[in-house]
Amino acid sequence: MKVSKKILNLLHDQIAMEANASNYYLYLSSWCKVNGYEGASSFFQNHSSEEREHMLKIIQYLNDLKINTVIPSVSKPSQNVKSLEQVIKNSLANEQKVTKSIDKIYGVAQNENDHRTSIFLEWFVREQIEEEDLFESILQKFDVIGRDKLALHEIDKHLQKLSQK
Repeated sequence: MKVSKKILNLLHDQIAMEANASNYYLYLSSWCKVNGYEGASSFFQNHSSEEREHMLKIIQYLNDLKINTVIPSVSKPSQNVKSLEQVIKNSLANEQKVTKSIDKIYGVAQNENDHRTSIFLEWFVREQIEEEDLFESILQKFDVIGRDKLALHEIDKHLQKLSQK
């Protein structure tokens, strides 16, 4: 086998994490749409697709190594969303959890001298830096612009612009 059992298990866990993140962002997109945040809805719909692409990237990596993958079922996302700010805070927390998971796999790969997997994971490490920075910058908008209805409208417009990039 071209990767250890430990790394394989961690990669399968990561596939599940990416699938659940995709499902969670799809739920947030729906919540935003129903609550009048069109821009945020588009933003999270794009993020849902992006997380699915991350999952597929890991599956493709394992398939290229001729390793069968475990395709997970997804968990029902928490349904207790109360505000757009909470949505962003929860998303940042989710991305931080993903970062810890990627860092763990990367560390194990380096400890096992699995250079192939280490190199593969470098893209994910950079991606997680971008994701955390993105959600932190969106959260700053609440402090800078505010939390009243006009501020929320402006933040929603900002999220629409981000979704078009």
